[in-house]
Amino acid sequence: MDAFEIHGPVKLKGEITPQGAKNEALQILAAVLLSDETITVHNIPDIRDIQKQIELLAGLGVKIERLSANSYSFKSDNLNLGYLDSSEFYNLGGAIRGSVLFLGPLLARFGRCVIPKPGGDKIGRRKLDTHFLGLQTLGADFHFDTHKSGYIVTTKGLKGAYVLLEEASVTGTANLIMAGVLAEGITQIYFAACEPYIQQLCLMLNNMGAHIEGSGTNLITIHGVSKLHGCEHTCLPDMIEIGSFMGLAAMTQSAITIKNCRPDTLGLIPVFFKKLGLKFEITENDIIVPEQNIYEVDTNMDGSILTISDAPWPGFSPDLLSIALVMAIQAKGNVLIHQKMFESRLFFVDSLLDMGAQIIICDPHRATVMGLARQHKLRGIKMRSPDIRAGVALLIAALSAEGKSTIQNIVQIDRGYEKIDERLNLLGAGIVRIKNSES
Repeated sequence: MDAFEIHGPVKLKGEITPQGAKNEALQILAAVLLSDETITVHNIPDIRDIQKQIELLAGLGVKIERLSANSYSFKSDNLNLGYLDSSEFYNLGGAIRGSVLFLGPLLARFGRCVIPKPGGDKIGRRKLDTHFLGLQTLGADFHFDTHKSGYIVTTKGLKGAYVLLEEASVTGTANLIMAGVLAEGITQIYFAACEPYIQQLCLMLNNMGAHIEGSGTNLITIHGVSKLHGCEHTCLPDMIEIGSFMGLAAMTQSAITIKNCRPDTLGLIPVFFKKLGLKFEITENDIIVPEQNIYEVDTNMDGSILTISDAPWPGFSPDLLSIALVMAIQAKGNVLIHQKMFESRLFFVDSLLDMGAQIIICDPHRATVMGLARQHKLRGIKMRSPDIRAGVALLIAALSAEGKSTIQNIVQIDRGYEKIDERLNLLGAGIVRIKNSES
């Protein structure tokens, strides 16, 4: 396994452009299966999870042409559905959670799909009930194959229905939208996710000839059509990278301009970074973060300790709580981090404690951070990345720490961040990638 070696502390300076949105791209790549015409997609991030999703499409027989580093064309006119039963599909599809997004498109167009038990980050229970119950309402039948450890899903024809989700799942909403666009009749999804990535998926599908209303609200109405055609689509910048760069600037006292951010799609992310004390300026399309020695955390209006917690869009993304927690380490003041969705996402705090952070782990979902206010530097240590977001949070901590840090298992970081070491090195980070490091 590769590792990162960092000698800190460092101050960064310059401009950086966020990659295309990983979570949007996973949905868009699945949606290319809904049409037999050419679909061109731009601003696709060149990261491991996306590469695997594209490899799955190639295995299914999708004709793929790489037009540039981040642009592809896809044509799904002669698919090999037998690939779904192969060990290759089970192994590769089980390695990434994004494979579950093939469920809606393949059911809608071909009446059959296979879903290996999906992989992804080990951050706690990530149930698929929302996907399954919603698709069952539209007429899908599920059978679990205990021998292959996967779900065989079939339908005699999807029919529109009213679906009340038990949670505002982003991928669950996406799967139901993709199933509903080719279902017979009208599908209504209530308590639907409202994320910009869902709005982007609806925009793309409508450009393909779908009839979707209510995008960006929690009630989405879909009038089924018989066929979709090709289109051209551009993915948004990744809001999690944008938030990561904001937290990085704060921890390392760096002056960074984040280019092409689409601030109108960031929801409450800038608001929460302001609550953590970060000063920045939002221009038409950029976020300018000046060098800042001390950043002081707000308290609640009654004077109580600030709580940062995740919530459905437009609330604060759970993918940014790890960044907020690390940023709070050098803040002036105290912060309660409340991770509501995943019970294993705070376990990386042990490494931060070894670095000298003052954090009390209250329970698997909550941690209280007592800010050091630059009175003490973190110290470099040897650590391991447990998941994508914790890995980048540890990288930020290492860049602010005194001495040598080594982060192992950086394959987790590579899954979600495109050439993060090369891009940060252009700002002065000095990150060294060690090939085949001991794990």
